[in-house]
Amino acid sequence: MTSKARNLLRAVWSRPDAVLAEAGLKGEVLVAKVRLGLAAALLLIPVINALFFPTDRGEMLVGLVLTSAIFAICLIAYLLVAREYNPPWLGFATSSFDVTVVSGALAVFLFLNQPHTAVNSKVIFEGYFLAIASTSLRYDKRICISAGVLAVTEYLAIVVFASVHWDLNSPMYAPYPYGMFGWSAQQSRLIILVAASVLSLALVYRSQTLLQMATSDPLTGLFNRGYMDERMALETGRAGRYDRLLTIAVIDVDHFKALNDTHGHLSGDMVLRSFGRLLRESFRTSDTAGRYGGEEFVVLLPETGLEAAQRKLESLRAQIASTPIQLAGPGQYAQMTISVGLAGFPQDGRDAARLFAVADERMFQAKRDGRNRVVPEVVSRSSHSEDGDAVVIHGAEADGE
Repeated sequence: MTSKARNLLRAVWSRPDAVLAEAGLKGEVLVAKVRLGLAAALLLIPVINALFFPTDRGEMLVGLVLTSAIFAICLIAYLLVAREYNPPWLGFATSSFDVTVVSGALAVFLFLNQPHTAVNSKVIFEGYFLAIASTSLRYDKRICISAGVLAVTEYLAIVVFASVHWDLNSPMYAPYPYGMFGWSAQQSRLIILVAASVLSLALVYRSQTLLQMATSDPLTGLFNRGYMDERMALETGRAGRYDRLLTIAVIDVDHFKALNDTHGHLSGDMVLRSFGRLLRESFRTSDTAGRYGGEEFVVLLPETGLEAAQRKLESLRAQIASTPIQLAGPGQYAQMTISVGLAGFPQDGRDAARLFAVADERMFQAKRDGRNRVVPEVVSRSSHSEDGDAVVIHGAEADGE
């Protein structure tokens, strides 16, 4: 597989952004409510027939058992998502269930020896579109693709089975109340299913594109402050619900104003872009880095305690301090440093505002103690070097600075 194909596959088959995933959970709750309501209405049919129109007891019992099982599954799914239970497989399972219920309803007519109803239904078949459309509410491209593929596969299997086991255009079925069988009509149905899946996928892709445009910092390519505020609230809420570790790092570029004043904003922008690249390369995909404003950055480290976070940020601090960053002037570089404050959940606070305030205060403590250091808690002045007090410029103009 070529790198271009791998990148395309990664773009299509990738987990949604955390904020979209949270929106997807709300969409899952909405779908679960609608599904439960439809299942309840479906359950009423055999119950009413059993009470007021008793005919074939065996058929009524089968109908009651099937609709009760469907209702029970829908109720369990609703209770799970209503309690914010959202494992990675849940959206796939519920969307597959929605599609398979429609296929199962069509397949029932095959067992009732009504193949034309199974392949030419103008009521039940439309259920596929509801199942496929609801996948866009989950904001996950993978679910849109898997539900679409499943719908096409299951319906094609029903059509092939019916065409093989019955002579669908035999005169015995005249006057064909559901119409005669034709592969051209079935191909059209399959194409429409594919088109509905593509449309659902396009809606999710557009949502992700708009989210990226709205949440990205154009200079560094990191997330912006609005997104980071929302993500901090999400991560602290998740850490509280599941009793997980979380560390917030607030990072400030030392002496950035002096660099801007001396070498201009273009050089400052080059430094910020370099910081953005270093932050993207230095953390896990589960971590979130953003530009909070000016030369201040924030990194969220889920499932990470203060000690582990300190090691990561110390490594980043050392890397930045030892990496010359090119400026706008020809042959001109800056040796930059950072000051970092850390705060951990739950010991430093249990809400996003408190954790950020503690990390921000510790970042300022790092600056007061001489800059170029990471402060996870109370630090000793004697335990760090004082090599971060000034921007060191190397190059053609350095001697005149």
